[in-house]
Amino acid sequence: MAIDDQRLADTVDHSEIRRLHDAYADAVSRRQWPELADLFLADMVLELDLREQTIRLTGPDEIGEFIARSVSQFEFFQFVILGTRVQLRSRGDVDAAAGRMYMTELRQTPTGHWSQIYGVYHDRYSRVDGRWWFGHRTYHSLARNNIPAAIYDFPDHLRLDET
Repeated sequence: MAIDDQRLADTVDHSEIRRLHDAYADAVSRRQWPELADLFLADMVLELDLREQTIRLTGPDEIGEFIARSVSQFEFFQFVILGTRVQLRSRGDVDAAAGRMYMTELRQTPTGHWSQIYGVYHDRYSRVDGRWWFGHRTYHSLARNNIPAAIYDFPDHLRLDET
């Protein structure tokens, strides 16, 4: 079976975007905040819908500082990707892609309390100088097993093909 050039290029782009996801999960799990500068464009915006509050952060330094403060309360912390979906050539642009990343965080406090959260990122990726970057992220909490447990509606209003 012959593989045409577009299909091969799509496979490479998808693989590179998945490597971007994996690098993010690895940096956050290891608490290596300076590595975010190699993943996020300098003006990248992260919008967090934590259900009780929404937060808007810009750039890898501000985002890293926020995540560092948030996870500092945990003795153990691991960011786990549950699944992803990537749509290449977003809005007809070969250097833009959109995606969805389902994730969970496994956490334990120094007193031994375990908790787990579930969420979804809606991402926009940009290829700059031949390399894929996170260009924009919107996060929504989906569930928490804290006491009391909480389950939230899926943000159906966000679509991969939106501008």
